[in-house]
Amino acid sequence: MAKFYESISDDLQAFIRAQHMFFVGSAPSTGGHINISPKGMDSFRIFSANQVAYLDLTGSGNETSAHINENGRITIMFCAFEGAPNILRLYGVGRAVLPGSADWAELSQHFTLFAGARQIIVMDVYSVQTSCGYAVPLYDFVEQRQTLVKWAENKGEAGLAQYHCEKNFTSLDGLPTPLKLAQMS
Repeated sequence: MAKFYESISDDLQAFIRAQHMFFVGSAPSTGGHINISPKGMDSFRIFSANQVAYLDLTGSGNETSAHINENGRITIMFCAFEGAPNILRLYGVGRAVLPGSADWAELSQHFTLFAGARQIIVMDVYSVQTSCGYAVPLYDFVEQRQTLVKWAENKGEAGLAQYHCEKNFTSLDGLPTPLKLAQMS
């Protein structure tokens, strides 16, 4: 049975910190593609009972950033693959913080800045939901993959900048991302 809360309690924060991965969901305001992205590595932080953030690494697209730039809506889901079943969803309003922006220096010190870090997604949480997760299978965690970090290291700064220009400036539906808007200003 689903339960709703106004903030992330201490026990829910402990659950979040114990997870090895999470999922981010976003969508444009009308029509378009709904995006769900798995995230891993040590990239998620809890700043308060109603504010969280994650370090977003360069990927093949930049849908979440484009969507939250357009409408702010974002959902983050954690799912227990070990131990007792549980699903936790955070509903909120997000924003992208880019390297070099006013907030970057303060926020980035909370993260290990892996090669390929392109932005920090900050989320103001207005609702928290838990549900059973009884049908979620059990998995054994082995380790975090290092493939993305190694790929970014091999690209180098210039290669990543070119990749961002080619792959991360607009969403699948043509919405601009903050990376593109920053480049234009």
